[in-house]
Amino acid sequence: MPSVISHTVVAVAAGVAFAPQEAPGRFWPLAIACSIMADADSLAFFFGIPYHHVLGHRGFFHSPFFGFLLSILLVAIFFRDRWFIYFLFFFLVYASHGILDAFTSGGLGIALLSPFDHTRYFFPWTPIMVSPIGIKAFFSQWGLRVMKSELLWIWLPSFLIVIVSRVIRVIEEG
Repeated sequence: MPSVISHTVVAVAAGVAFAPQEAPGRFWPLAIACSIMADADSLAFFFGIPYHHVLGHRGFFHSPFFGFLLSILLVAIFFRDRWFIYFLFFFLVYASHGILDAFTSGGLGIALLSPFDHTRYFFPWTPIMVSPIGIKAFFSQWGLRVMKSELLWIWLPSFLIVIVSRVIRVIEEG
């Protein structure tokens, strides 16, 4: 998986680039939560649920289907106005988590089609170095290599999306 830091970068970049300019304050914490919430399934290890189980890490909770359900819940509770824009945003940010994980170089794959298919997938090209699970392992040589990989494959494209969106807004306003 990419680190929680890089999933957050994606949410912030997407918010800056695509969110409505008048988005309320609650938008930002919810956007960041959507980008990282899938990794809450790593708590399954503490409950004895094995990695390969459908409810294990990178299983059902990494699927776009779960993101769809969560996005419906979020807009029903927090966003009555312009609900479709917010639904689409939260859904895509949540789905980005599993998609980015499928570009990583380790693990058992991502259950992208769960609950309809429990097969775990990787994309044919996996340039993002998989992040270690745990704080101690993250602050190691492995974690440093992960951050270098994420800077290139996640942060740089996210920054470019923000720049392009800003240029488009300036052109449209001018």
